[in-house]
Amino acid sequence: MTSTPAITGPDGLARCPWGATPEDYREYHDTEWGREVRGDDALFERLSLEAFQSGLSWLTILRRREGFRAAFAGFAITKVAAYTEADVARLLADPGIIRNRLKIEATVANARVAAAWAPGELTDLIWSHAPADPHRQAPVGTADIPATTPESAALAAALKKRGFRFVGPTTAYALMQACGLVNDHLADCHARAAVAAGRG
Repeated sequence: MTSTPAITGPDGLARCPWGATPEDYREYHDTEWGREVRGDDALFERLSLEAFQSGLSWLTILRRREGFRAAFAGFAITKVAAYTEADVARLLADPGIIRNRLKIEATVANARVAAAWAPGELTDLIWSHAPADPHRQAPVGTADIPATTPESAALAAALKKRGFRFVGPTTAYALMQACGLVNDHLADCHARAAVAAGRG
């Protein structure tokens, strides 16, 4: 497997290779990816988008994120949980999102599961699977970053046991990376230190 180190851009900042270009990726990489995310609705959004990304480029999802937010009521769990078959039909006709029936139905079903939980329960469940050291040895190149970890497998299993659909260890790990449960910015990436400072 080829391992790519951090790439230095025209602005003189080194970034993870995937976050160098295009601008959509660079903005997301520099300001969001790896930063701590808490809150049931916010995490439900990230979990849903990671599920929609399965089999696709994250850029495809990123460029449709506002469309997803509009289609899924800002990913407010209680609102999505109330969606009907008519809403599913509406979503299947919405060009602003990925029109995959299984993923759409899973998002609605997951919202119904989470809506029955106590406030903060989804956040607590997800964050309970953060590794003890989120800033473990910094990856030097892309080959040093795993696709899954024991923690992501445990998180996926816990979510499935509670009734969540379309969440496996790889999707769970992508969520952990995106939401700051782990810091997978490369060792030479300028964002790594900022993420570490924010996570504590």
